[in-house]
Amino acid sequence: MGGMKDSDYKERFDSLKPIRWLLRRSASEVMPRGAVRPYDLGVSARTTEDRRGRDKDAGYARGCALEPVSEESTAVTHPFLDLAPLSAAHFAAIEDRVARLLSTEQDVVIMQGEALLPLEGALRATAGPGTTALNVITGPYGQTFGDWLRDCGATVIDLAVPFHTAVTAAQVRDAFAEHPAIDFVSLVHAEAATGNTNPVAEIGEVVRAHGALFYLDAVASIGAEPVLPDAWGVDLCVIGAQKAMGGPAGVSAVSVSERAWARMAANPGAPRRSYLSLLDWKERWVDGGRKALLHAPAQLEMLALEACVERIEAEGLDAVMRRHTLAAAATRAGAVALGGGLEPYVYEAGDAAPVATTLRAPSGVDAGALVAKALAADPVLPLVAGGGALAKEMIRVNHYGPDATPGVVHSCLAALGAAMAESGLTVDLEAARRATTKAWA
Repeated sequence: MGGMKDSDYKERFDSLKPIRWLLRRSASEVMPRGAVRPYDLGVSARTTEDRRGRDKDAGYARGCALEPVSEESTAVTHPFLDLAPLSAAHFAAIEDRVARLLSTEQDVVIMQGEALLPLEGALRATAGPGTTALNVITGPYGQTFGDWLRDCGATVIDLAVPFHTAVTAAQVRDAFAEHPAIDFVSLVHAEAATGNTNPVAEIGEVVRAHGALFYLDAVASIGAEPVLPDAWGVDLCVIGAQKAMGGPAGVSAVSVSERAWARMAANPGAPRRSYLSLLDWKERWVDGGRKALLHAPAQLEMLALEACVERIEAEGLDAVMRRHTLAAAATRAGAVALGGGLEPYVYEAGDAAPVATTLRAPSGVDAGALVAKALAADPVLPLVAGGGALAKEMIRVNHYGPDATPGVVHSCLAALGAAMAESGLTVDLEAARRATTKAWA
């Protein structure tokens, strides 16, 4: 194979421009007002003359052609390289702010990975041979948890309900009556993938009365609806910032009760000396007074998490949750008014998650094709077709985080309505607009 030509490097560099733009945008979220912003994310330079000399000698750096040098882009030091290391005290302070969002006195550990890391780590730490688990399935994540539990050697009783509804506390109580040996319950609070939410407060009462350990995936619900592990008797509550919180996906958190720590300590199969290990965090971080971190933290993600918590605190958690509640109500109302056969996927409004609204595509219309037409007109809309077996029938409106606004809801329904009209369906865009406006009032 021949070497790459200058034009090849230039093409590769140009292809990275959207990524560099996103990094600049992300930096603006975490850098304080008035701080220096990054301009050239491909290379670092201390002075204009230093960079010019190096560029002239090297020509290209790290496989990418260099952008034209300007005084604006080189007269400052790259801010990402100038960030002071994230201290243990700063890390602990961010954990404390996350704990306040949860209104919890439990230990909160921020793990350095997407929410699947604490979800799997917490489950494997507390379940194993001898565990009898009730695994509630209201969507794909519930199915995943059942697979993990079986991998751990647990005996699993699946309580599955149709994805267009929610589980009830009575169903959980009946499962306990039929299987009194159950000592572990896994539940997803809100399944963004299917658009339903489960009544955790009521279920928590039943679980507490039975005495089982309660494991909750609140990744999609935090910021969109109340998440109260202490009040609800949740022993392991995992959250992520990438949905309703409007934050980064690269770090996540779990609150852990004393009962859960004791279960982990008694479990010989609990991960240790592993990235999955919560016990490592307990012994080396929590019990050590949070003085020394286990490893180098994901600094930019931690700062982004801190920034998103600050935004929630400034707006008010109740106000953030209200935006999501209104967005869900407006989307449901607008979809019904739009007509053309589009309807809410989750039958009852009380079972519908505030974080995202799922819609059932009109009969005979492929949901994926409809979404593709809508996105062709406006590619930044938070619209996606359902996953897996639901890909042909479900449309998801991801009105979470910064997209929980009237404008986004209006735009999503308008784009779907236009796509439906293009497909030969009769729709009423003005009725949809009026319905969404009224629901938001």
